[in-house]
Amino acid sequence: MLLGAAIRFVVSALVLMFLGAVLPGFELAGFVNAVLAALVIAALGFIVETLLGRRVSPQRRGLVGFVTAAVVIYAAQFIVPTLQVTVVGALLASLVIGLIDAVVPTELR
Repeated sequence: MLLGAAIRFVVSALVLMFLGAVLPGFELAGFVNAVLAALVIAALGFIVETLLGRRVSPQRRGLVGFVTAAVVIYAAQFIVPTLQVTVVGALLASLVIGLIDAVVPTELR
């Protein structure tokens, strides 16, 4: 299970680095910072889901989940020093991550 979590964060970091390369308004420098960003986004998402319930979970997508994921991504920039995200960048990143989640299952079993 620990190996699965580590693989998930490495894959998430690679996705974030890809987003930084292709999306306007989304910048992230370095792999270590991408791993840190993945950890921060996961922690913030967990906190938001704990406070507001599963209906705002990114796995439940919908409009509320999409906007919640964008807010979490936007807020992560205030914790990760090399992450710079605009509102549009956060919305685009949330959309792309949602599309990737729809194709590649990311739930740990």
